[in-house]
Amino acid sequence: HFYALVFFYFFFSVTAAGAENKIGWAFGLGLERLAMILYGIPDIRLFWSKDERFLKQFDVLHIDQNIHFQPFSKYPPVINDISFWLPSEKYCENDFYDLVRTIGGDMVEEVKLIDVFTHPKTKRVSHCYQITYRHLERTLTQKEISSIHQTIQKSVIEELGVDGRF
Repeated sequence: HFYALVFFYFFFSVTAAGAENKIGWAFGLGLERLAMILYGIPDIRLFWSKDERFLKQFDVLHIDQNIHFQPFSKYPPVINDISFWLPSEKYCENDFYDLVRTIGGDMVEEVKLIDVFTHPKTKRVSHCYQITYRHLERTLTQKEISSIHQTIQKSVIEELGVDGRF
């Protein structure tokens, strides 16, 4: 009912003023607009988003913590897993993360360890990582990600000395 009353009032006010055939601009400065300027948020519709990538950016410990919005892709991810047996000598997980990011570049959104398996007889340890690929400006295909993922598989064997399980 409220919106019907507002429309009714607006329509008759414009008609009474003789502005029914005129073009005009309406603007407002609400809290959302101030937050957009303060945090560098490009689209007001993000405030009604339930996307964790947006919401987590504003989960801060202190109210005076400096926040600047980090853009994220609206396109779907391509998710691939990679598993391998760790070498008997030292293995540094950060070396794996660096290798993936070096090869995948900006298309790698996230790399996370999702499983650690220890073989009951041989006591060898295997890691399984989930790699999330996503482009900021377009949808990626499994075909184009396959070549990047295969390069990662080959490089992890050569550079980190692991035994692939792929």
